[in-house]
This record gives sequence, structure tokens and C-alpha cells, in this order.
Amino acid sequence: MILESVRRMARQHSVSAMLVFGLVLIPVLYWIGAISIETVNMLGRYMCFAIVAVGLDLIWGYTGILSLCQAFFFSLGGYSMGMYLAHHGGAGGATDPTGRWEVPACLHVVSSKVGVEPLPWFWKPFYDLHWAVLLGLLIPGIVAALIGFVGFRSRVRGVYFAILTQAITVAAWLVFSMNNMKFCGTNGLTNFDKILGHPLSENYVKLALYLATVVSLGSTYFLCHYIVRSRLGRVLIAVRDDENTLRFSGYKPYMYKMFAFTVAAMLAGLGGILYAPQMGIFTPANMEASASILVVIWVAVGGRGSLSGAVLGALAINLLYNFLTSEHNFYLLQWKPDYWPIILGLLFIGVVLIFPNGLIHLWHRLNGQTSKDGNQS
Repeated sequence: MILESVRRMARQHSVSAMLVFGLVLIPVLYWIGAISIETVNMLGRYMCFAIVAVGLDLIWGYTGILSLCQAFFFSLGGYSMGMYLAHHGGAGGATDPTGRWEVPACLHVVSSKVGVEPLPWFWKPFYDLHWAVLLGLLIPGIVAALIGFVGFRSRVRGVYFAILTQAITVAAWLVFSMNNMKFCGTNGLTNFDKILGHPLSENYVKLALYLATVVSLGSTYFLCHYIVRSRLGRVLIAVRDDENTLRFSGYKPYMYKMFAFTVAAMLAGLGGILYAPQMGIFTPANMEASASILVVIWVAVGGRGSLSGAVLGALAINLLYNFLTSEHNFYLLQWKPDYWPIILGLLFIGVVLIFPNGLIHLWHRLNGQTSKDGNQS
């Protein structure tokens, strides 16, 4: 009876328990010296990835659309915050001809005309944090809405939509890598120093950013949970299961696809906004096609069609990556970081073959937490 009560509580409060763990236990462990601020900072970055994974699960797991451009949306949010941080990253060393704007130091590396040409117009709105955060959410959302309108209205779906989104990601990566585009080229945005006047190097700032990330992850989860459990969520699942029947019933599936795709993009942008100040640098490497494929692996391993599975997959794989990309001695085996891609591939194949519903399915089998439509949250 006691065991059944524990299992019932696990079904109802598992996500809340995870949030309490992140909001209370981790800070307590840091304050008593059990873990370092570097570990807290690392967990904060990995939770940013979990936010992106939850967004992908909404569009892929519940709507049935495989998107390979979540890293692009993540980077749009990251660049928005990075441009704000670069504005406040210390003395730029030159002022543009108008005398009103100090050129961020990271632009000096890629431009030989600093002090001659004015600060690019698209940098100016990101001087204020509120605008940077707002644009970091709106820009990915608007771009996703445009991609979705053109693609979904034309009934591009399946592998063709996946190829389309990957091509867009590669094109964007090439654009952001060019020095003459004034996004700091392959060097990326650097010289991050302060946020709202507080030094990013201070431990209390790192802890505050971590707590903000935990709250954002919890809000993201509950927002998507509300969507998939609502009538709208039922329509999204119908799009995934039988789009033609839904269309013949008088619905416009492309509108619902656009909605899910836009929400997922904005969540990815939120992840990028929180990731940039915790990482201390943001480069086009975050936008590479392989980064979007990694997000797909997180969701697939954790459990497609399960919001908590997306969180589990993102955190578990990144923690495993952190451990296995260091050298270790396992008795007779000398472990090297070069072996990590092999482990990642085997993990992905193994989970897909043995546990097609992901690792979270093991937990759900233990406590019987399965929804009526077969999806788990």
C-alpha cells in the first residue's frame, strides 16, 4: 500500500519533484560546498538544451513533423542575447562616425573599417536587455511562421520538410560565418562582461542565471503540457496521425502546424537567450546542421511524444557527453574523448531498437503513467 502511494505520487508530481530538485537541492549543495559553481553553470547550460528538446518534442512527437532547424532558432535567440552582452562587454576601443555608438570589441576582429563606418543598424536595438530578450523570442517565431506558411501551405511534409529545414540551417550558418555580414564571423560574439551591470564572472550571477533557467524549463514544460492536453493538442495529434481525414473534416492542418512550429522555434530561442550568458561566447558552431541532429537524438533517446522524456534525454546525454569526453582509465581500457561519437551512435541505435518509446518508457512502465492517446507527458 505504501509502495502504491509512492508510485501514485511519482505519477502526479514527478516533474514538480524535478523542479524542486533543481531549485532547492542544487543551490543547497553549492552553498555547502558539495558542488562547485562550475557544475551549477554546466547544469544551467544543459537545461537550456532541455528547453530546446521540449520544443522539438511538441512539433515532432505530438504533431509528427521532423524539424532539423531547431539549432538555427536556438542560435537566433543566442545571437540576440550575445549582441546585448557584446554591447556591454567593456571598452570597444572605437566610436562610429556619429559619435553616439561605441563599437563592440568583437566587431574589431572582423572589420578593418571600425571607426570609419557606423555601427550596423541591426545591432542598435540589442543595446537594451528588454529588447534583446523580446527580439530573441520574436525573431525565431517570425522566421518559423514564414517557413511554416510557405512549407505547410504547399503541403511539404515528411522527409522533404526535414531536408528543407536542414538546408535553411546550413544556409543560415554560411551567412552568419561571413565576416562582411557583421555578425563577427566564425569568431562569434565574445567579450561578454556584464548583464544588467552585474559581472558575469561573479558566482551569484551564475547562480541567478541557473535559477532563471530552471524556472524557464519548468514554465516551458507546463506550457507544452497544457497545449498537448487541451483541445488544440488533440488536433495536433490528429495532424500527426491522419492529416488527410482532419482536412476533409473542415480543418486547416497547415495553421495548426504553423502554430506548433512557431512555438517550438520561440522555445528554442528562449534556450539560446539563457545559454549565451552562461556559456560566455556564442559562435556559428551552435548553428551547424549536426547541432539540430543532436536535438533529435535527445528527444528520440529520452522518448518521442513525452515532454518529460525530452528533458530526460537532453540532460542524460549531455551529462554523459561531459563525462565521456574526458580521459579515463577503466581497468584495461584507456578511454579517449574520440570514442564519444561511437557511444552516441550505439546509444541512439540501441534505444530505438530496444526501447522505441525512449528511456522514459522504462519509468512509465514502472508507475503506469500513460495517457489515453498513448503519449506520455
